Amino acid sequence: MNIHNPPGPTGKGNGAGPRGRKPRRTPKGRQIDLKAVDDVQALLGDRSRQRDLLIEHLHLIQDRYGHISAAHLTALAAEMKLAQAEVYEVATFYAHFDVVKEGETPPPAVTVRVCDSLSCAMAGADRLLKYLPKELGPNVRVVRAPCMGACDHAPVCAVGHVQVMNANEATVAKAAAVPAHAHAIHPGTDFEHYLAAGGYRVLAEAFTGKRTRDDLIKTVSDAGLRGLGGAGFPTGRKWSLVRAEPGPRLMAVNADEGEPGTFKDRYYLGLDPHRFLEGMLIAAWVVEAAEIYIYIRDEYPELRLMLLDEIAKVERAGLTKHSRIHLRRGAGAYICGEESALIESIEGKRGLPRHRPPYVAQVGLFGRPTLEQNVETMYWIRDIVEKGPEWFTSQGRRERKGFCSFSVSGRVKKPGVVLAPAGVTVRELIDEYCGGMVDGEVFKGYLPGGASGGILPASMADLPLDFGTLEKYGCFVGSHAVVILSEQDDMKAVALNLLKFFEDESCGQCTPCRVGTEKAVKLMETGPWDAALLTELSDLMRDASICGLGQAAPNPLLSVLKYFPDELTKPMGRW
Repeated sequence: MNIHNPPGPTGKGNGAGPRGRKPRRTPKGRQIDLKAVDDVQALLGDRSRQRDLLIEHLHLIQDRYGHISAAHLTALAAEMKLAQAEVYEVATFYAHFDVVKEGETPPPAVTVRVCDSLSCAMAGADRLLKYLPKELGPNVRVVRAPCMGACDHAPVCAVGHVQVMNANEATVAKAAAVPAHAHAIHPGTDFEHYLAAGGYRVLAEAFTGKRTRDDLIKTVSDAGLRGLGGAGFPTGRKWSLVRAEPGPRLMAVNADEGEPGTFKDRYYLGLDPHRFLEGMLIAAWVVEAAEIYIYIRDEYPELRLMLLDEIAKVERAGLTKHSRIHLRRGAGAYICGEESALIESIEGKRGLPRHRPPYVAQVGLFGRPTLEQNVETMYWIRDIVEKGPEWFTSQGRRERKGFCSFSVSGRVKKPGVVLAPAGVTVRELIDEYCGGMVDGEVFKGYLPGGASGGILPASMADLPLDFGTLEKYGCFVGSHAVVILSEQDDMKAVALNLLKFFEDESCGQCTPCRVGTEKAVKLMETGPWDAALLTELSDLMRDASICGLGQAAPNPLLSVLKYFPDELTKPMGRW
């Protein structure tokens, strides 16, 4: 006798399952909506359903419907043969996906994102956040957003995917009334113009054997080129390390600059995209990377569309026979600027940093050795090879060699990308390159390396802005994002703005960062700062966080405690 399903009057059992339960009429979990399946299949068309394209496919749904419904999530999971929970956790991790649960009201058709990171906050973002909802009405959603990479045109808003620079209520209202689409930009920078000016000659010489891999590594090493995404690791050495690993090898390019105050990669991609692409293809040839993945910010849609067009031209010209190029789209997560989190995102997962070792150069994309590089680093490869390392090293001040690109914003007359000799000081940046301080403003302090690089007072404005020079002061240059502050800026408010950014952008994987940033913000917002408690909390975050976000997040508040002690007893100011 079956004790779990005893026989009924007919002797054949009563149809009940274990312990008398009747079998389910439908599978467990959310049921598939056939209309949603048709929608998803129509969007995907003949695109591959491979696992690493999950974020790309989520973008298709978000772009088409303005949000991602529970039904579409379920249908996408079925179409890609993934667990629903896995698709849901990825979709809800990224800020640019609006996931609407069953029974919830979808967001309005138009969303306006207002950047409230430091440079935009200084330029009046709070005013826009206060008045835009009244100006635009209930059919437009207005939300806060982190840095959009246009700090030299602060304040900045995004209407859909199109940014409004130097925004005010009138210009944003006009853009919201007639939503536009992002478009390719910068005529004269296309493949044909670049080729006519001698472009891709160095790559061709590599293909023919005129330039060897060892020669190229030596040239880059002799020039002293370092990674310009923030870490400053020697480029030639990285190429050698990756090349020494067993094949097949891959390459990933970080075009996801999200550090508040940073916009130089955007500038160079728009200025001369093929100079970047040639440098990238040379690097891939040197390490024999079979495939290249470019990960670009979702905040740069015009550059993404332009790159799609130009990469297709490069492929048709037969210049990518050694390495296939993939362009992947971010989805609004600062943490994906961290090298291992970027790898996870390219693989279609949440951008959670990995524990190391092993390092990305050993076990990176899809478990293969991976060369990861920054946009600007690749931008200078062609010039260094053509002109020789001496051309690069002939630049510099104070015994430094080379030059650096600085994203300068804040209280200066001419914010923007500045190409200056290595070893330049912030005082020289202000006076020689940025037209001086805004009229009536008195220089008070500066961020030498974006949100995570700390804050230094004007009395320390003559320090060389270079790798390894600021660490002993508790700061660093990082991605060379310089924000200039004046006497009208409350340093406690500056630090609080930066800590709120880190609180929002923490991936949540490790407790010291997830809870530490939240506690730091609360302690900074309420009453007088408890220096001892904030310092203890900062030490814990630095020592125990998995990645650089949590380790560097306390830098702004520690800088205020150290360099601006007179402000600690004053009430919190605002811009």
